[in-house]
Amino acid sequence: MQPITRAICVSTLAVAASFSYAAASANEPQSARAGWYPSIQSGYDLLAEETEQLAEQASTYCAAPSEDARAQLEHQWRDAFMAWQHVRFVDFGPVENNNLAWQFQFWPDPKNLVARKAGYLTKSDQPITAEVIEQSGVAVQGFPMLEYLLFDEALSSSERALPSTHSCALLTRVTRHLASNSEQLTADWQHFKTPYLNTESYHVATLKAAMATLEILEERRLAKPMGLRGNGKRNPYITDAWRSGTSLLSVEATLLGLQQHFLPGFLTLLEQNGEQDLADRIQHQFKATLDNFPAANRPVTTLMSDDNAFRILQGLYVDVSQLTTLVNDQAAVALGIVRGFNSSDGD
Repeated sequence: MQPITRAICVSTLAVAASFSYAAASANEPQSARAGWYPSIQSGYDLLAEETEQLAEQASTYCAAPSEDARAQLEHQWRDAFMAWQHVRFVDFGPVENNNLAWQFQFWPDPKNLVARKAGYLTKSDQPITAEVIEQSGVAVQGFPMLEYLLFDEALSSSERALPSTHSCALLTRVTRHLASNSEQLTADWQHFKTPYLNTESYHVATLKAAMATLEILEERRLAKPMGLRGNGKRNPYITDAWRSGTSLLSVEATLLGLQQHFLPGFLTLLEQNGEQDLADRIQHQFKATLDNFPAANRPVTTLMSDDNAFRILQGLYVDVSQLTTLVNDQAAVALGIVRGFNSSDGD
């Protein structure tokens, strides 16, 4: 995320979150959901705004291609993708409908389905319509497909590169599909207010969602590509968003999303349970982990190809691991949260 964009997002959402959680503390001290709900809503609203701008920018670029329009399109893709990262931890509620989470981001992709489907669609004589996108599956419908069209080196050097007719048709249809899904998601979350606030199981669901996100972040988005799991070999190509060089930018955005939308209510719960010291340590560890940026905001291919640069990645991993231990082990025990064994294992 660009410094200005990050500053705006952080300050705006932080202010909104502070008011939300202040109200929750005053009116419903036993329910963090009263604070989580409007904060998540603000994240979904931002996602809807950014994806709508992305769809508009894609149409502008394909109607009148230029270097400037292409640069603006790539910048807008990053802003929209980071807006998704902010709310990516929410894995319950409306985002479960019609596999919406997978429609936003199909990952992991061990069989390279995104590239294979892009190749088929851009080579086909069949017109790329909204119906084609609907029927083509989640590997076609989200941010990874757009990333492939915008940043894949092999595609960019071929005759099918943007702004070719079929690639532009695929680009504009997918961006419009994303914008439509985002608009639906923010509307559905508004309607979800009553069941979310009045159903106790969503209290645990929210806690488990954040904990699962940290576990996936540690194990699948960092440890496995770094060679700390499996065969011991570094492999940047199994990270998400490696083509655009934004894998670690998206890690930062995920952490910022947790810090903004989840952490205030979580800390309140810990304090209410007499765990002020643990709450303070978790808050400090979030800050320490985010302090790895912007130094870590480099392509993972760069950080993994040089041992000196790799130390930056190792430092980030250690901080994420410590944060995960504090939240998923110590805080989970303190709050009586029982989680499944190795819940993020597998692809």
